[in-house]
Amino acid sequence: MDPVSTAQAVNEVQTLVTHIDGYVYPNEQNLLWSVLIVVYPYITGLVAGAFIMASLVRVFSVQALAPAYRLALLTALAFLLCAPLPLLLHLGHPERCLEVIVTPHVSSPMAMFGFVYAWYIMAVLLLELWLEYRRDFVVWGQRERGFKGLLYRLLTLGATDVSPGALHLDERLSQTITIIGIPSAFLLHGYVGFIFGSIKANPWWGNVLMPIIFIFSAIVSGMALCVVVYMALNWVRRRAADDACLDKMGMFLFFALLVDFSVEALDWIHRLYQAEESIHVLKQLAAGKLFYSLLVGQLCLGTLAPLFLLGATQLLRERIAMWLRRRIYFISAVLIMVGVLMMRWNVVIGGQLFSKSLRGFTTFKLEPAGQEGWLMGLALMILPFVILGVLVRYFLPILPVTAAAGEPASAEK
Repeated sequence: MDPVSTAQAVNEVQTLVTHIDGYVYPNEQNLLWSVLIVVYPYITGLVAGAFIMASLVRVFSVQALAPAYRLALLTALAFLLCAPLPLLLHLGHPERCLEVIVTPHVSSPMAMFGFVYAWYIMAVLLLELWLEYRRDFVVWGQRERGFKGLLYRLLTLGATDVSPGALHLDERLSQTITIIGIPSAFLLHGYVGFIFGSIKANPWWGNVLMPIIFIFSAIVSGMALCVVVYMALNWVRRRAADDACLDKMGMFLFFALLVDFSVEALDWIHRLYQAEESIHVLKQLAAGKLFYSLLVGQLCLGTLAPLFLLGATQLLRERIAMWLRRRIYFISAVLIMVGVLMMRWNVVIGGQLFSKSLRGFTTFKLEPAGQEGWLMGLALMILPFVILGVLVRYFLPILPVTAAAGEPASAEK
């Protein structure tokens, strides 16, 4: 071996040793799941939570949330359109995703995502949006000219009957679809937790509570997203947000966060009480490599701080001015979204940092560029907001429109 090759080999060995602590198997030195697999469950969770927020109006008749109903549905659609992108980019050959449709493998949770996704977007979300907007499509198609008028007329799909009987049927069908959509939303995100929870060889992932944790964290993050988007949209349009709507959103966000925190706390209490042989590795991981993302980011900033702020707001609502409550809701929602993102990071990345030997750790270095870089992950998280902006422009106008019968049609329900 020539001196140059020898020097390169020595440098590679030194680099490898620097990011390994203890005994790690050779196939565990590099992480197989990177930032794209962190973004993937995060985006799908936002979809499920936004849909649950919208279903509170349609199914449970929480009319105080009506001003944010359509915005919540559009938010769910924008993020659902981007949900498969992290997986497709992670494949390296996105065209291989067609194998899931051509040769279905019903025993694979990852393969079942294609069917769950197709059912959710086609049979639930798009159909509910069409029933909700059908009357407005007819009205807007008559008023608008050019591209927008053509778009609205096409979206009516030829159903131009806006009689009271037809509208009542739309409402009944929409309510039925929403009832079906609630368990569908749980299935959409619960299966992600099922994938991690079914990996018995990994003590961080192999837990029966993992699907439940993923579901409740998804609900919390999606509700927080609705609060942020609703307040940001009203701020951009220079319109006053509905105070009753914000108070009700803050209330549901607080209770959802309380349940999510209780379930995750139960998970850790059970792990500590059970005290299996892997508990010392998990403790070292939480106190070492995941200290800032787990204890600081997820627990303190993403859970305890908003839980305290929202709880104080619920107890002292009458004593806190509305301008201060608005800021508390917005800050709490942003912290919750960051905390849930840290939770996804801790599960996906943290679960790969320790060896199955339980005697060593590896290190993950996040590169800025490349297919698995943080720039790609950032772009995937920004893209749904861009799509949402387009949807809001066309389907959530600022001014109310006038229906054909002369009755005003509200721009936001």
